[in-house]
Amino acid sequence: MKRAVVILSGGMDSTTAAYIARREGYELIALHFDYRQRTQKRERKAFEAICDALEVASRYVIDLPFFGQIGASALTDSSIEVPTGGIEPGVPVTYVPFRNGIFLSIAAAVAEKEGAEALVIGVVEEDSSGYPDCRESFIEAMQKAINLGTKESTKIAIKTPLVHLKKEDIVKTALEYGVPLELTWSCYKEEEEACGVCDSCRLRLKGFEKAACEDPIRYKSR
Repeated sequence: MKRAVVILSGGMDSTTAAYIARREGYELIALHFDYRQRTQKRERKAFEAICDALEVASRYVIDLPFFGQIGASALTDSSIEVPTGGIEPGVPVTYVPFRNGIFLSIAAAVAEKEGAEALVIGVVEEDSSGYPDCRESFIEAMQKAINLGTKESTKIAIKTPLVHLKKEDIVKTALEYGVPLELTWSCYKEEEEACGVCDSCRLRLKGFEKAACEDPIRYKSR
């Protein structure tokens, strides 16, 4: 069976991407990162629950404490407030410098070890928070770099099944693929009830609203 390393944060996008990869016939190797993000414990809980639902046997949890040392993001630096006033143009303070580049590099190492032929990542370009490392052009460049920097026998494709979708389309796709959305977590701020006002919550709620569906997770503010 063909194998794929899935970068699985526990959020709606990465979980939907994982379910798509499974439908496409991949044996999944789940990869999660603890990088000192504000909701690290809740994301880890979501990751494990989703892996159980997918019956994923091979799981990696990689600790990346240096993101906390670098800081420069509201997700990893407690002195920077997570914005709650609404999505604004430009790169927001929740952007973690080169996070996806680092994640993909580590995922490539896991894929080479495991003999996987694909990396799956749930990046979204058109309706994201403006993160530069979610752009399709960046992913294409990373794929080229990964294949240049690994063994000649290693051929890895980076799969981005959601990259051109809007959030409402991701919700509809998730429902179509039977994704247990109640297990996923997207909030940047809270770990008990989602805040409902950070950029990630706003994008998620907007997606459910436009898809005419009810979000199954609990929110403090709607």
